[in-house]
Amino acid sequence: MITKEIDGLIARALKEDMPRGDITSESLFPPSLLARAVLTAKGHGVLAGLDVFTRVFRLLNPGTSVNRLLGDGQVFEPGDILAEVEGKAVVLLEGERTALNFLQRLSGIATTTRRFVDAVAGTKAVILDTRKTTPGLRALEKYAVRMGGGQNHRPDLSSMALIKDNHLAVARDLAAAVRRVRKNIKKAVLVEVEVTNLTQAKTALAAGADLIMLDNMAPADMRRAVALIGDRAKVEASGNVSLDNVRAIARTGVDYISVGTLTHSFTSADLSLEFIGRLGRSRNRLSIPAQRRGMERS
Repeated sequence: MITKEIDGLIARALKEDMPRGDITSESLFPPSLLARAVLTAKGHGVLAGLDVFTRVFRLLNPGTSVNRLLGDGQVFEPGDILAEVEGKAVVLLEGERTALNFLQRLSGIATTTRRFVDAVAGTKAVILDTRKTTPGLRALEKYAVRMGGGQNHRPDLSSMALIKDNHLAVARDLAAAVRRVRKNIKKAVLVEVEVTNLTQAKTALAAGADLIMLDNMAPADMRRAVALIGDRAKVEASGNVSLDNVRAIARTGVDYISVGTLTHSFTSADLSLEFIGRLGRSRNRLSIPAQRRGMERS
């Protein structure tokens, strides 16, 4: 998942955190001193972002070793050791906060997503994310959603046409708006229309929308819309979706439920990087019980 753009993002984050180096660590330790640390879970969650976590340290020094004990998409429990990190002490200390910032955020998104996915288990509804992402972090945050078991909605404004209420406030005529968009985009590109009532849903369907988004509609109206649309278009539910109501929404028969909470109102995972000490001293050799490694969880 590491691209040139993500490398640039990590580099900017490191520069933000130490514009003139890490004056504390560089003053305390010689550049050659080696150390080890363990990535530890302090709460429950789903892991996402280990590639980025690793890349932070490798950009600082390619010789840094990261031994992963759990993989992205796997569940962790309090006390689990998720990875072992070995390398230059200064490098580990310089990269610690940046690496954790990425990993805790992405794991928080994956964890939140998994809760929504579990809440609709047994229905046909698929949990989708939205474009309500942190500027510059969209690719990473949408990756985290996938690690949590969700799927990605359109990644950007160039990938799919979505006629929303603000478009219709200007265009006014819903059917004409669908026809105009369809005329001006490539045939393979999907067209979705946001509607707030059954009348609009009928119009969007007749105009040839591929997907119809039911925005802030009551469950009873969603059921009517699903029955009306049938298999002639996919149906998405959106607006004020929470863990308290997502299952009721799923039971209406919609195909998708888009949830802004996944990427804008999540809680970061509680993870820490605990330093064991210097490398090469027997008293600092790691001895991690198998049950703390979390290797069997998924």
